[in-house]
Amino acid sequence: MRGLLVAMLVATPSLLLPRATDTSIEMSVLLALLAAMLTFVEYNSHFPSFVEFRDAPPLNRIRYFALFATVVILTLVSNNTYHPTNLTMLLSNIGAGIGNGLDFPYSPVRLVVLMLPPGTSQTVVETVRISAGVSYLIALLTVTSFLFAVRILGWPTGNGAFNVWVNLPLFDPTTGGDVVYRLHRDGRVNIIFGVLLPFIIPAVVKAAGDWGSPMMFENPQTMIWTMSAWSFLPASMIMRGVAMTRIADLIEEKRRRAYANAQAMQAA
Repeated sequence: MRGLLVAMLVATPSLLLPRATDTSIEMSVLLALLAAMLTFVEYNSHFPSFVEFRDAPPLNRIRYFALFATVVILTLVSNNTYHPTNLTMLLSNIGAGIGNGLDFPYSPVRLVVLMLPPGTSQTVVETVRISAGVSYLIALLTVTSFLFAVRILGWPTGNGAFNVWVNLPLFDPTTGGDVVYRLHRDGRVNIIFGVLLPFIIPAVVKAAGDWGSPMMFENPQTMIWTMSAWSFLPASMIMRGVAMTRIADLIEEKRRRAYANAQAMQAA
């Protein structure tokens, strides 16, 4: 089921957008099958490879549904240009309100709009503004929902013992000093970069010049995946940072309890 859901996520733009605007249907199907296979192998293996927090729901579930919602909504908004329906027009109007509301000076949405080169058509500018506003709002809601799971629901203590090796396969706890210090450090670095990336990416694209050509956003699939990555990757980094600091706090708390118990036994 996880593999099918991931495949559906990858193939959604190709399935919903008109074929006349899609020149890479075969590539989308291939990538969907590859993503499904990798997901199936990862979640059916006893040994972790690269997917973090595999056994610590709902972190990855929140990530998936946030990315899926972003891709579907942006696809429907883009489809309004080709085959308008009541749903696509409604989402476009709501997205226009969100985009205009978040398009204030120095905001990430304003920076995305400003990175478009001179000569970009007004239709592309409006579509990019809507896509940036919707995707950024979903990213903010995603981070907020995970913070709620951590602070209110007590993630990950409700899922049993937390296995660092399974849930953080890319983190080696045996090297580099104290594990609590490293988790706190890496968590803060992830949070800082996650907060800054929505501002840095448009500036880098603008400085690169040719990368920000109008053709980049005139293709609906390119625009959808670009805006989805621009909002999802920073949100995912912030969630990873929050999760790592949470694990560090749990380890530190466990150490304090063990030390207190040892002191009590010695006093007895």
